[in-house]
Amino acid sequence: MNVTHGLRRALQINAHDLATVCGGRRRTWREIGERVPRLAAGLRSLGATEGERVAILSLNSDRYLELYLATAWAGTVIVPLNIRWSPLENEDALRDCRARILVVDKAFAATGATLAKAIPDLRLVYADDGEAPAGMESYETLVTRNEPIEDAMRVGSDLAGIFYTGGTTGRSKGVMLSHGNLMADALNALGEGLFPGSSIYLHAAPMFHLANGAAMYSLMLSGGSNVIIQSFTPEGVMAAVQAERVNVVLLVPTMIQMLVDHPALASYDMTSLKDITYGASPISEAVLDRASAALPQTRFTQAYGMTELSPIATLLHWTDHIGDGRAKGRHRGAGRATLGCEVRIVDPDDKPVANGEVGEIVVRGDNVMMGYWERPEETARAVVDGWMHTGDGGRMDDDGFIYVVDRVKDMIISGGENVYSIEVENALAQHPAVAQCAVIGIPNTQWGEQVHAVVVTKPGVQVTAEELIAFSKTLIAGYKCPRSADISDKPLPLSGAGKILKRELRAPFWENQQRSVS
Repeated sequence: MNVTHGLRRALQINAHDLATVCGGRRRTWREIGERVPRLAAGLRSLGATEGERVAILSLNSDRYLELYLATAWAGTVIVPLNIRWSPLENEDALRDCRARILVVDKAFAATGATLAKAIPDLRLVYADDGEAPAGMESYETLVTRNEPIEDAMRVGSDLAGIFYTGGTTGRSKGVMLSHGNLMADALNALGEGLFPGSSIYLHAAPMFHLANGAAMYSLMLSGGSNVIIQSFTPEGVMAAVQAERVNVVLLVPTMIQMLVDHPALASYDMTSLKDITYGASPISEAVLDRASAALPQTRFTQAYGMTELSPIATLLHWTDHIGDGRAKGRHRGAGRATLGCEVRIVDPDDKPVANGEVGEIVVRGDNVMMGYWERPEETARAVVDGWMHTGDGGRMDDDGFIYVVDRVKDMIISGGENVYSIEVENALAQHPAVAQCAVIGIPNTQWGEQVHAVVVTKPGVQVTAEELIAFSKTLIAGYKCPRSADISDKPLPLSGAGKILKRELRAPFWENQQRSVS
């Protein structure tokens, strides 16, 4: 199977059904099926041959979904860029994967023009309403002026997309996912009852994010409808649910909290919303209680995973958020292995540990990535004998439920976004006042975890937390920057090998917590 299989199936069995809703545009699967082969031809006309990388930097739109399909139809590779990254970070990703084409919308047209000046031979495509800016090809013109081409019919082992994630070395790395990886995950989700053909799914989470992508690929197979808003706002979600009778959406816990705590919620008709799937972290009991009260007809299901797993590894179904499951504390866990996945807890020697003991969570299945783009050594460390090492510390109970309790990798998850501490430390270390620094995650009721810096200043030099935070924002994406900092002239605690003991730095913040991460 490949990414375009769902479109070919939809054209056979539900061609006249609603495929996408975006602003004032409503298209059937037949219309999508007419546009995608023409767009694929347009990409080829710009010089994108099979295997070439086509990047996109854009807010959510129906054109984004079409591009996911058209790149596969053309036999090319999609590279969704992070809209929250700085231009320098996205330039690094474009150079790393050697993308030939960059698709931008109005919000990122200026950024695209800047990137094109920095990267020779990068072709720009404008995917928005109105006339394309100078130096850019019009997305709609590519669709209208080109005759449709035949589906490249990529096979399961072919590369479908490169999805950039933070790096433990300080540079982002590209996760290579094949057509087979993406379809395995989509089928696993469908087999678990998520995103069936009856879904009217709301794309509120960013479409560059593979969490949202997982739902999209399942919907491409099942033929459900895609309602798309440019970006998440509580008001935007409420308006879309009411207007389009949305029945399923994927959100992170922070978004759920913002939605159910919004004062206007009661004035919208949310009765159609039957399912909320969430990820990135377990939901707090307080937010779950408020959400259940505000949306009594809605069921909550947690998906745990990572980009390298296409991305789902385990599911905590709605039944375990209530009744006997909640009484057993399962709502605090990450669920059980999804269809098609095997999950183990292993010690540092990769030997399985007994149920109840803490070790690293590892996952095996057809959804495990091909590897990191042009980083064979990092791939070999991450995937051992087919088992993806998640970097999460966890335990498994006697019923197979997984509980994430710590992180082996030095990573923070804030508001659903991964932040690798070393990226932030590398930025802070460039400030002339900083002699030594460590970045840790501390609890935050809204974001789950908050990026916190512990900084040692050089002798006789003073700096404020506000100055350090502002400085870091000039180098890295805003969500990666510290929100707080402790500053002193006392050395950081070190191990006998000279390694900073971050566990000691984190301990005061996580006292009396059931786990050391959110």
